[in-house]
Amino acid sequence: MNAPQTLRTASGALVANKMRSSLTVLGVIIGVTAVISLMSIGRGSQAAITSRIESLGTNLLFVRPGASSEAGARGAQGSAVSLTLEDAEALADPALAPSVAGVAPEVQTFAQAIAGRNNTRTQVVGVTPGYQFVRNFPVAEGNFISTSNVQSRSMVVVLGSNVAETLFGQVSAVGQSIRISGLQFKVIGVLKSKGGTGFGNADDVVLAPITTVQARLFRQRTAAGAQNVQTINVQAVSAKETDNAIQQISAILRQRHRIVVGEDDFTITSQQETITALQESTQVWVVFLGAIAGISLLVGGIGIMNIMLVSVTERTREIGVRKAVGAKRRDILLQFLVEAALLSLTGGGFGVLVGWGVSHFVSGLNLGGQAITTVVSADIVILAVSVSAAIGILFGLYPAYRAARLNPIEALRYE
Repeated sequence: MNAPQTLRTASGALVANKMRSSLTVLGVIIGVTAVISLMSIGRGSQAAITSRIESLGTNLLFVRPGASSEAGARGAQGSAVSLTLEDAEALADPALAPSVAGVAPEVQTFAQAIAGRNNTRTQVVGVTPGYQFVRNFPVAEGNFISTSNVQSRSMVVVLGSNVAETLFGQVSAVGQSIRISGLQFKVIGVLKSKGGTGFGNADDVVLAPITTVQARLFRQRTAAGAQNVQTINVQAVSAKETDNAIQQISAILRQRHRIVVGEDDFTITSQQETITALQESTQVWVVFLGAIAGISLLVGGIGIMNIMLVSVTERTREIGVRKAVGAKRRDILLQFLVEAALLSLTGGGFGVLVGWGVSHFVSGLNLGGQAITTVVSADIVILAVSVSAAIGILFGLYPAYRAARLNPIEALRYE
């Protein structure tokens, strides 16, 4: 029996049992829909996180202290107290670092911000005016931290949009006063909303002059007695100049700290490295979601095997007649395999459409303050359909083999 005849016979057998075939296909549709929906949500979250980080610029570098060492015991990366404001000023010198476009040192701490009866625990970041441009924090209302604020250690703050809404609701926060760690600060500005990334919310922050935070909220000095900074954000002239900027930064800090190559008390990471690391970690999450959804696809495959075994039993006499008139084992095997493949491929096709519809429906829905983003890519569709086809053939193999092995005489006697 040639391929068209086999396909026609298999299709006819499935059509003859519409209800049973439809229910079997439904199991595969649910499985494929689950795979596509969950993986599209995972892929969408990955794309949203990457997009928001890339919006800060791929030419960003982060200079942080290295690991501390005390009595031979080495601490964690970033535990050393080795970076200062003077280091940041040196990195901003265009004569020493021509590949550097901007520098923004920062110190961070957590504190309770209070306004009237409202309060919130939030991150307080000490910054300089350059932070607005290097880290892309535009102001929606009021003003950003100025140079005079830094020089005079002014008791002023700029609020992230979430903090402003929590403390003042719909009332303008600019010109109001808040208390942080018992100290009174005047609100001079509110930042534009940037949204959360799943790894922290950029709107849940309070910015203050770095000198004010160092003097009032976070006192930490280096071994030489200088005020410590936790991170120096550096913006390279362009993404292509990133490597040159790293070399220039390293040379300047080694000279200032009087150390040689191999004794660095600082680390430099790039935004691109951060994006790559996040993509790798979120890819694991996407695969995990797909694996969970794949369980339902497996259940659909078991349904195919069950139905095919019932079909073989019901059509035993038909198999006997076909063998008696000359059908070979291969013909019987192919017929039942094609039936199983048709069931899984039909379910896979409809599952793709339903999965795409579900992904489109949930995209943009707000869940816990975060908008769900979905991305249905070609590789997800190909993966779902391929796995459903493979499962159909795999679970249809045993019933087909069982049918092919039937003795024609015993099959003809079957009642």
